[in-house]
Amino acid sequence: MLDSEQFIPQTTADGSFTFTSKEFGEDFHSHYGAKQESFLKFAEPTQLAFRAQEPVLRLLDICYGLGYNTAAALQTIWDINPHCHVEIIALELNPAVPQAAIAHHLFDNWGYKYTDILHQLAFNYQVQQEYLKAELIIGDARNSIQLLNQSGFLADAIFLDPFSPPQCPQLWTVEFVNQISLCLHPHGILATYSCAAAVRTALLSAGLVIGSTPPVGRRSPGTVAVHQKYSGNLTLLPLCQAEKEHLLTRAAIPYRDPQLIDPADVILMRRQQEQQASSLESTSRWRKRWLFDSAASNSQQANS
Repeated sequence: MLDSEQFIPQTTADGSFTFTSKEFGEDFHSHYGAKQESFLKFAEPTQLAFRAQEPVLRLLDICYGLGYNTAAALQTIWDINPHCHVEIIALELNPAVPQAAIAHHLFDNWGYKYTDILHQLAFNYQVQQEYLKAELIIGDARNSIQLLNQSGFLADAIFLDPFSPPQCPQLWTVEFVNQISLCLHPHGILATYSCAAAVRTALLSAGLVIGSTPPVGRRSPGTVAVHQKYSGNLTLLPLCQAEKEHLLTRAAIPYRDPQLIDPADVILMRRQQEQQASSLESTSRWRKRWLFDSAASNSQQANS
């Protein structure tokens, strides 16, 4: 039996499919819509439709998974400019995941034009065409990102899409995010679905400026990040007051992995110990305050 056969397609609300990871105990995508998440959480916030006017675009897809984010990126770019040269570096731990997506024909219901590209990437790990150069690097992303930095690769758009911080803390640490920031072009944009305070703290620690992205299928927003010098040229959706205050709570204490080699349980324990020793406001107190303020505001609006 192929390893890819362990992945069973699960239908999401927009008709596209996702898988459940037994290793991490989470779905690869939101059940509100796997396909829409790739476009609205990654392709749109990194402004690929606008950037497609450029002759060359370089993308870094961290946690390639089923390949949806890369697929959405290619569709977005080439719908605008079929002659844009795209260079993609994708990082993935388990090659069986993208292979299963192809084996189960998950792109058929997209009406997707580039499935052959995704097939080559999943099984051959590289694609070379007239307007595309793509490579899928298999292994621990912590090692891959350091090698990528040494190569001098700079991405115009970075998709940061690991499993959630509690399940995969090793790919949300200050040290890993700093490595990612070194791969971000001076005019590049990073997008992630996460609005976790610890993740945003790591992005800020890397010297990046952050903003929110609109919620997609849930109440929580995502996050975009750019270099400080480029932030003046972009209109970022600023953090609301609640989000700003969230960064002043114990939830904002980041995950740390000094040598980029620690297992998840060690990283989680290190953060827990730092939180226990912290004098910052508790996250529960912050949550109660903002839930109360929100309820009071809604009541006032209803009675006005």
